Amino acid sequence: MPSRATCRLVSPDEQIAAQRAVIARFEAALWDGGFNEALLPSYQSAWRRLETLIAARGADSRHHFVIVIPVADSPQQLQACLDSLLELCNLYGYGGQRDGRWQKFAVMIADDSQDPACIAAHRRIACEFEARGLAMQVFGLDEQRALLATLPGSIDLSRIVGPLRPEAFSHKGQAIMRNIAWLKLAQTQAADTSRLFYTVDADQTFQVKVATADGDRDVYAVNFLAQLDALFSATEAEVLTGKVVGDPPVSPAVMAGNFLDDVTGFLREMAGHDPAAAYRQPVPSPQGSGEAAYHDMADLFGFRHADAPYRFPCSLPGRPSNAACFDDFSQRLQRFFHGEHPTRVTRYQPADLMQSVQPARTVYTGNAIFRASALHWFIPFAPLRLRMSGPTLGRLLKAGLGARFVSANLPMLHTRTVDATGQSEFRPGVMTLRENVDLCDEFERQFHGDVMLFSVERLTGQGYPQRIIAPAQIAATLDSVQAEMRGKYRARHQAMIDKLAGFDTLLNDPAAWWNRDAGLVGARTNFKAFADNLEHNFGRDSPCQARIESAAACTAWRARQLDAIAHYPADRCAWDDALAALMQP
Repeated sequence: MPSRATCRLVSPDEQIAAQRAVIARFEAALWDGGFNEALLPSYQSAWRRLETLIAARGADSRHHFVIVIPVADSPQQLQACLDSLLELCNLYGYGGQRDGRWQKFAVMIADDSQDPACIAAHRRIACEFEARGLAMQVFGLDEQRALLATLPGSIDLSRIVGPLRPEAFSHKGQAIMRNIAWLKLAQTQAADTSRLFYTVDADQTFQVKVATADGDRDVYAVNFLAQLDALFSATEAEVLTGKVVGDPPVSPAVMAGNFLDDVTGFLREMAGHDPAAAYRQPVPSPQGSGEAAYHDMADLFGFRHADAPYRFPCSLPGRPSNAACFDDFSQRLQRFFHGEHPTRVTRYQPADLMQSVQPARTVYTGNAIFRASALHWFIPFAPLRLRMSGPTLGRLLKAGLGARFVSANLPMLHTRTVDATGQSEFRPGVMTLRENVDLCDEFERQFHGDVMLFSVERLTGQGYPQRIIAPAQIAATLDSVQAEMRGKYRARHQAMIDKLAGFDTLLNDPAAWWNRDAGLVGARTNFKAFADNLEHNFGRDSPCQARIESAAACTAWRARQLDAIAHYPADRCAWDDALAALMQP
């Protein structure tokens, strides 16, 4: 008698495990030999199938996300950020929907705007996305004042959120705005330990930039929410940070030297080629990813400088001529002063997610995820409004959390400018008048931010903040680091003077074909404006350099930094008192 095949029902958990294996195979194929865009829809579909299986099982204990987006007078970028979040959910389906509403995340817009029109626009955008299925909350200026007013008068948070000044409460800066948002999270969300808090910047989207044979592509190739849920489920991490791809997360003040190298290299290359010949495009490459290639002082962070200039990827279609790409490049130069780096764009490099997890030392505040327990940390020294606040916080987290502070290969796409203007919608410390851009305020905050970062790094090596450090020792550390930083900035300044002289000679060479072509008048004007802005900000008579050379200004900065570092342990106690007060039932 023939044997009868036995049938066994596959359990929901087995189906889910099998689907995860399917996703893993798709992911391997997606990046095998380079990005295979044709497979991307199938990869996304496999994730949506997984969500269907999880929903059919009925129990979904995965994390719920609260996505916090600080914003200041930037409705276009906020719109793009939320559009990308909704598109990510539609493509990957994390958590699923019920009655047209996404179930596993909510969005808080932490508004630091000054312009009433932008404030109204941000609220309209929130209403739009509420209607499209996202749970939205606008945490505006009035709500922020009301929250701080509930705290007992005995709790002094002035070194954390600044003085409460009702007449000037907007444009507090990203660090203060985030700290106030953390207080709101503590008041309303901290009791739910299944929640993860995900802070992003409004000028970012939930995409990655990848190199293809046809140029760069911005794609939805990472299922951010599901991957973060997996990481926090599998590890004891309290704080996890990703990075960014696309535009660098640093100021033009620390990118000008290597960008000038690239522009100079471009001119040298063009000088030796026929303007009518086809432009030789750079070979698509993830060059620059993960190595701080855009930073003039990359050695400060343990990275090596690039050996050669980076080439410009001309954006014109087909086989454009050298002259056409000369003009194309000229139109992108001014964007550099607003945060773009046209030659050293960072691209996504795939890696096994779990294997990419490693101890961290820097918080990318625009891409950080943390548990409720990590609300006990805040961005330090926020009222000073220094740049490098994320790396400074990172050094403190490294000292306090150790292996529970990690990074992973989950970068978000960073786009500093909007196409209509070639500028950021709002950027503090950058003054623009027509073609003239002044970066001196940002430059000064960068210098003293570097001083603060490396002072804190040295102090944490001595046990700070768990160990009380004498004010005299803090002062000596600040003095030592400031002297070292000034020496590095002076050397960079002299290098810029020398580079600008060579660039000026090359640009204005009467024999160069771009100076003999009447059709390139506009392009020459663009290059000249670029050179003028570099000369103003970083040249021989730089008012920016003069600011950090000012003895009186540096003495004032030193006093504020010394006060902030010395009082940080007490500020942590005040912060914990504020959290306790806000979390009372």
